[in-house]
Amino acid sequence: MAGAVNWDINLFIKEFRHKGEEVVVKRITRVPGGKAGNTAVAAARLLGPDKVAIFASMGNDSVAKQQTEIFRSEGVVTSGLKYCGEAESGQAYIAIDDEGANVIHKYSGANALFTPQDLKDPSRRELISEADVIAIMDPPLETSIRLAKMAKELGKVVAWDPGVRSELGAGAVSQLLENVDYVVANEHETANLSGSTDPKIAAARLSAVNNRIRVIVKLGAQGCVMYDVAKSSVISGLDLSALGLRAVNTVGCGDAFLGAFISALAEGRPDREALRWGNCAGGLKSTRFETRGSPTREVLLKHV
Repeated sequence: MAGAVNWDINLFIKEFRHKGEEVVVKRITRVPGGKAGNTAVAAARLLGPDKVAIFASMGNDSVAKQQTEIFRSEGVVTSGLKYCGEAESGQAYIAIDDEGANVIHKYSGANALFTPQDLKDPSRRELISEADVIAIMDPPLETSIRLAKMAKELGKVVAWDPGVRSELGAGAVSQLLENVDYVVANEHETANLSGSTDPKIAAARLSAVNNRIRVIVKLGAQGCVMYDVAKSSVISGLDLSALGLRAVNTVGCGDAFLGAFISALAEGRPDREALRWGNCAGGLKSTRFETRGSPTREVLLKHV
């Protein structure tokens, strides 16, 4: 798992207002977050202790110490972490309305300092060689490109969640796409990356860069769809109402999806089953207020 680790300050509000209007905050929570951190924890809860490692950069501060302790308590291997004093650990300020929708303001901080050179560290190289699946989220682009290339040279499965990197467009990330097996993105990110709001056209454009790519478009409560050069697969989302549940916070749902999806792949499960795992984990996470509210293996398997 490679990408951002943040400390999230969640501001729960009734509804989003117009620019310039004052908004009353009903409740504040301060919890661990960041795409790589969330995904690593989600996968560790499904695969068990010492089966998931994280590559990330944090400051030499109290946040980094607390994050590291949390990872270890969740069974995430922390020898791939980097600590540096040049910047604070990453932070995110997130407004969440009564419907669970959110707006995220992110300060990357030390997250931006994880470089390609850091991948040459012997302990990190060993972690890469031992992995079955490499998931890349939002490290610096040059680091992502290098990690994907290293992983493919070793015959690993590579999944990429583009996140904010989608704004660069497919041309700017073509070197990365050449070594990616799965692109996992929401509708907005898919459109940014490909230049088309039609997921089928988007998948075709990305496949032109690498015809092995499978493009997974996350559709929230509706589930997801996966495209490759030959076919598409639609997987319905988890029906929360049928379970007597409702969404309260969608922050981290995509990370729970990715963590469950790659966990299933690591166990050798077929794509459709892995997508069902992802949908189920994302749906169950939405019913929890905390960012890292992804389910345990026992809970997931009851609903998948």
